[in-house]
Amino acid sequence: MHIAWIGKKSPFCGNVTYSREITNALLELGHQVSFLHFAQEESEPDNWPKFQEVSLPFIYKSQVYTIPTFKATKVLTQSLKSIKPDIVHASLTLSPLDFVLPEICEELNLPLIATFHTPFAGKGAKLVSGTQLLAYQLYAPFLGNYDRVIVFSQIQRELLARMGVPSDNIAVIPNGVDVIKYSPGSSKIKADFDADRLFVYQGRLAPEKNVEALLRAWKQAEMAPESKLLIVGDGPLKSSLEPFYGAEYGIIWLGFVADENRRIDILRGADVFILPSLVEGLSLSLLEAMACGIACIATDVGADGEVLEKGAGVILNPKTVRPQLRTLLPLFQDHPELTTLLGQKARKRVLERYTLSNNVTELEILYKEVIRQQSVQFTWGA
Repeated sequence: MHIAWIGKKSPFCGNVTYSREITNALLELGHQVSFLHFAQEESEPDNWPKFQEVSLPFIYKSQVYTIPTFKATKVLTQSLKSIKPDIVHASLTLSPLDFVLPEICEELNLPLIATFHTPFAGKGAKLVSGTQLLAYQLYAPFLGNYDRVIVFSQIQRELLARMGVPSDNIAVIPNGVDVIKYSPGSSKIKADFDADRLFVYQGRLAPEKNVEALLRAWKQAEMAPESKLLIVGDGPLKSSLEPFYGAEYGIIWLGFVADENRRIDILRGADVFILPSLVEGLSLSLLEAMACGIACIATDVGADGEVLEKGAGVILNPKTVRPQLRTLLPLFQDHPELTTLLGQKARKRVLERYTLSNNVTELEILYKEVIRQQSVQFTWGA
């Protein structure tokens, strides 16, 4: 089938990785993909497939949201009319176009599904104030206009249903990771940093990621000189945190690592992956670390707690991250047998539930179901 995919190629974030991995997998299965995205003159990100592309004009884009130009709606409509796909899949980018897309596709008689990535706090918790809360309030009344909305967990499905999105419109398809590419293997990364035990955080350096709680816990735990903490990623908090948590505490700031093979090498050589977030959807970084056989520690937010439940990792209470990590970090430093066991369980959990192949198989089934329903409705309407 021919899929018109509307998503992001930059700046790097989970949405970008999701779009790249899914479209790569769809092409490998023989489907045709046209990729519509907010583009500008920029270096080509790594590992993107070759497909028909349409550039949508924009004023501003960030890892969190995008502001299109007034012409973007017209460009999008004309492009879909020209492409004539079997289905449109929007990996929602927190853009005003997300709200007009159902109207455009209805006019063109195109079935439309969306993936809603916006993170949330977790079981029974209120959404944190700010972008996440605003996004859920804005999107809930409109998501019912899509033929289906994909979310990553039953918890998120229930949350959207409570906010008025019809339950029948919500499909739960968890994120998936390529378990051949992301797998245990040899790495020289410890030698690069003269480390005996290696701990890793990978992600945005933004308030909702709660990285300072990890840094403070590491500093207070007085870790051994041979233990190192790698901070992989960039963001608005980097400049304010890095001067206070440096090499004298065994903390190494790598910034954003664009080379995927280098990121895999880091994960393969690490002992522990830590994700102290206050909100999440379903972290691809966490799944990638688990697939590489690393012991994982993450907060019980979004679907991350669900991923690590029943012994696949250590789940933190997001309200008490610092004291919990202050206790756990020395424990994981001094007991390599514990991290080895947890790493094996993490890999097993991903193989059972969170492979990219399973994700794409479920997606193909959903595409066919929505296309069939659209065809029946069109026939009855005629």
